[in-house]
Amino acid sequence: MKSYEEINRKIESKKAVVLTAEEIIDYVDKKGLDKAAEEVDVVTTASFGPMCSSGCFLNFGHSKPKIRMTEAWIQDVGAYTGIAAVDVYLGATQLRHNDPANMSYPGDFAYGGGHVIEDLIAGKELQLFALSYGTDEYPLREIRSYFTINDLNQAIMVNPRNCYQNYNVAINCSDKPIYTYLGLLKPNMKNLTYCSAGQLSPLLNDPFYTTIGVGTRVWLAGAQGHVYAEGTQHAPSSQRNDLGVPMEGAGTLALTGDMKKMNPRFVRGLSLKGYGVSLSIGVGIPIPILNKEILKQTTIRDQDIFAPVIDYSHDYPQKTGKVLCHVNYSDLKKGEVDILGKQVAVSSLSSYYTAREIAELLKDEIKRGEFTVTQPISYLPREQSFKSLNIREKQNGH
Repeated sequence: MKSYEEINRKIESKKAVVLTAEEIIDYVDKKGLDKAAEEVDVVTTASFGPMCSSGCFLNFGHSKPKIRMTEAWIQDVGAYTGIAAVDVYLGATQLRHNDPANMSYPGDFAYGGGHVIEDLIAGKELQLFALSYGTDEYPLREIRSYFTINDLNQAIMVNPRNCYQNYNVAINCSDKPIYTYLGLLKPNMKNLTYCSAGQLSPLLNDPFYTTIGVGTRVWLAGAQGHVYAEGTQHAPSSQRNDLGVPMEGAGTLALTGDMKKMNPRFVRGLSLKGYGVSLSIGVGIPIPILNKEILKQTTIRDQDIFAPVIDYSHDYPQKTGKVLCHVNYSDLKKGEVDILGKQVAVSSLSSYYTAREIAELLKDEIKRGEFTVTQPISYLPREQSFKSLNIREKQNGH
């Protein structure tokens, strides 16, 4: 047994033994579980891919004269203003107003919230346009100005749902191409797409949320952020295999961090034809090796992680619950996989290469004593199902 305090003392003295979730597999095979648990202090996990449920709070400070913004656009992308006078929330999937690229279906959505966030972190100059109805203390009714991230009082990334524990593999069983948030799906099962770092992914290395919880310090696009809540759609009561690994979406994390400290390399706006825009984010999470049971969970391999294959032409939009089959990440990473007796080409929206880089960067920060581990102030729910939106008429008396 080790404590968080003991591990942090070793980190601060630069004596901690740190391995990535990829490296720990061979290390345990060589040393054995008991010996490795004694020697290893931290295992780093990581992911880099589209995380649509992301966004940021921005505070502009007060102009002279003052304005209470009731509508606002940044680079013509709408931001939510129903907060306070000069605070806005910008969502990653918000589209640019009258983007000419999205006027015909399937739309080539050229620019949106994810791109604004990328440009902001990259230090680019952006345009703010805001309107107001005017009040005694906030008389200005319109403002147009240019700003960079350094002109803001705060730029705080606040992401309601990141780091899905597992996720769907998308395929198209129809005879027409379809455009999805997982990319173009060719007709008649000619390709499939997925989005996960597999054996490097944070929650797959902590399947029952033993060390990852509210308050956990995370590496968020190069900044030190933290988990502030369970993520939206957190549904741990999902089907799991014999190793306890979910065979569908399951857990999620709500993450926050200071955008002024982020690296633009790990924050990228995306344009997804026929769907919209999104944001790819790099996340790294350290797992303190408190005991050998926690260590064993970090030795999960791609071949042990199975994801559901879903028909996005019918079963996904109609929410039938049908799963064509399950396929493991080891097979997915080969570039071609057998689905119902047919060889299907595979592509990934997440970057395993970049996830590996993030796991190494986090490992180096910990070894230099710059990143310590934190005990959760509360743990994520371990039993919770996913509720659906039921379309119904108003009930009398309710």
